[in-house]
Amino acid sequence: MRVIALLLTLAVVALPQTAPTSGRRYPRLAIRNAMVIDGNGTPAAGPFDIVIENNRIAALVSSTAPQRLPADVEINAAGKYVLPGLINAHAHIQDSRDNIPQPLEYEFKTWLACGITTVRDVGSNFDQTIKLRAQSAAGEIAAPRIFVYAMFGAASGAQRFFSAQTADEAREATRRAKQEGADGIKLIQVHRDVMAAVEEEAHKLNLPIAHHAGVIDANAWDDIRMGTRSIEHWYGIPDAAIPDGIQNFPAAYNYNDETDRFRYAGHLWREADPKRLQEVLAGMVKAEVAWVPTFDIYEASRDLQRAQTQPWFVDYLHPALASFFKPNPKNHGSYFLNWTSVDEVFWKENYRIWMAAARDFERLGGTIGVGDDAGFIYQLYGFGLLRELELQEEAGFHPIKVIQHATGNNAKILGMEGKLGGVRVGYLADLIVVNGNPLADMKVLYPALEGKADSKGVEWTIKDGIPYHAPTLAAEVREIVKKARSAPSK
Repeated sequence: MRVIALLLTLAVVALPQTAPTSGRRYPRLAIRNAMVIDGNGTPAAGPFDIVIENNRIAALVSSTAPQRLPADVEINAAGKYVLPGLINAHAHIQDSRDNIPQPLEYEFKTWLACGITTVRDVGSNFDQTIKLRAQSAAGEIAAPRIFVYAMFGAASGAQRFFSAQTADEAREATRRAKQEGADGIKLIQVHRDVMAAVEEEAHKLNLPIAHHAGVIDANAWDDIRMGTRSIEHWYGIPDAAIPDGIQNFPAAYNYNDETDRFRYAGHLWREADPKRLQEVLAGMVKAEVAWVPTFDIYEASRDLQRAQTQPWFVDYLHPALASFFKPNPKNHGSYFLNWTSVDEVFWKENYRIWMAAARDFERLGGTIGVGDDAGFIYQLYGFGLLRELELQEEAGFHPIKVIQHATGNNAKILGMEGKLGGVRVGYLADLIVVNGNPLADMKVLYPALEGKADSKGVEWTIKDGIPYHAPTLAAEVREIVKKARSAPSK
């Protein structure tokens, strides 16, 4: 019997290393010899073998164990790092920009190529996105898993919930959103009474709320009092700490003029009283209100030239997005009309104070998340989230914490703590295999550019147990862009 056991052990060790086929789920997939960053704020460790059964992490064992667990296919991760799949907590699913069609495949495959396995959609065509969520869950399309938030507010778009303007309408619309399958609610630029009605009804229905406050009567104190799940961007936080309760706007200021709006948004953080700001941050921590700052989406305001000449635009910028990004008052976020060096100086100071506030918030015990709001203001899907990781590092967060923000913290914000965002037995198999160490250089996460013999980047994105070869996806995205650029204009 000992001889038979030894032969079986040797047979297991000698199993051929067959690589998976991209886009196909296997009964047992093994990732061998990986250094693991867990996503819980602890240092990397390894090497480990990770065994995935269908869509769950079934085992995590030392690669030096005398007997290796068998699998149908293997990914050799020697010299590579494995992380939980990145979660984008502030995303928009868009099939057109500037009235120009943009294939969903372009957005989805770019996300996957950048290691993003989950998106929280906080404003899109609700009915379409509900269907896409089901297709992604069934593995029918190559796309991240999708959480769909119904949007309420003073904006316009393909959202049937925008029309809720009174408290009673808001309560009814919140119930309807739940019935129609919403995972949560996105509030944008809503008055305090409507916000209170939505929050009260949503809590009864176990619908988390993401809040983009804007310049309105509601601010972070209302989020604290009402139990908002997350504050998006930063509106409402410094506003709540201004001594007179209102920013010092010039007499001719027009909120609906986006050049005005974003120019003076660059003055806001310096008007907040530092002592009061600490009280607001402490209140958010006590009420367990998370913060998704999206540093990336306003970076053009502090350095427009950098934003307009990002290197990945050469290969990955779809012409629909390129058109939408051009300064144009009719397109949200395309506000760079007569933008000046003075505006950039104010925004650079804005970032300094904003980033310091985010550091203080985490030191007080707050939960920082990661989102990118791409599709606006020169930010490209996937690449915007990776840039956000770099900016959070610039803000003073340790790279281990930055990874935690994008994985474990975002899972908590989604209400998926203990299910997503970690490399743990029993968790859903959302993982990325990276050629390089992102703790030493976040840039190793970026896909390669065409014609560049760069071995860095995400090699495999595993979403719900399905392995996708990230360089192949990136090449497919580049081909989509090439074809769109060569198509005759209408």
